[in-house]
Amino acid sequence: MSSKLLRLRTARQRHFLPPPLLQLVPVLLLLPPSRPASAAAATAVTHLPGFDGPLPFNLETGYVGVEEETGAELFYYFVESERSPGTDPLLLWLTGGPRCSIIMGLAFEIGPLKFVLAPYSGGLPELVYNPYSWTKMANILLLDSPVGSGFSFARDPKGYYVGDYSSSSQVQTFLNKWFTDHPQYLSNPFYIGGDSYAGKVIPLIAQGISEDIWLLSGLLLDEQQHD
Repeated sequence: MSSKLLRLRTARQRHFLPPPLLQLVPVLLLLPPSRPASAAAATAVTHLPGFDGPLPFNLETGYVGVEEETGAELFYYFVESERSPGTDPLLLWLTGGPRCSIIMGLAFEIGPLKFVLAPYSGGLPELVYNPYSWTKMANILLLDSPVGSGFSFARDPKGYYVGDYSSSSQVQTFLNKWFTDHPQYLSNPFYIGGDSYAGKVIPLIAQGISEDIWLLSGLLLDEQQHD
């Protein structure tokens, strides 16, 4: 985390996808991997296949380069709080596996979408709004980490050989760049949470943030492997 960004924040705050899900890939994977790994890019998503009408919440997807040598980039979904995005907490959410897709968090756990449970008929699965989404009171940043999870990738195969420590370092790099591109959230209370195997990595991320004197409001650990 750069010292400039840290000072700014401190001053302001004082698996595998089942076949139906694979049909969402062309829309969810919106940004081609054809730019320098150091760059960050984002796209606002207003419609999704299987969802009737425009999305009733603000969804952004994008890639952030986290390792220049291997061209590693992490993919994210960012859902703005439906209540007060300028003051509500910002939650970084990771999932387990390791290398399960974070779409699990978006559509099966805490996100604003859910699938209509019905026998698969060969068409698009139906998506509906989840009225119990955590985005009712928080901004949620869902991250495909480590490299190889979901849509996150590396141009050099060596980039896929990451462990808990190296992946936690990449998440810190991701956060530094993401907050640089989204400075309006620097003053929001910041939390890190996740499930399953993410419990091994979340404490490492938190430790790295604390060593950089970056203010962290808390951790959310659900059925974690955090021994």
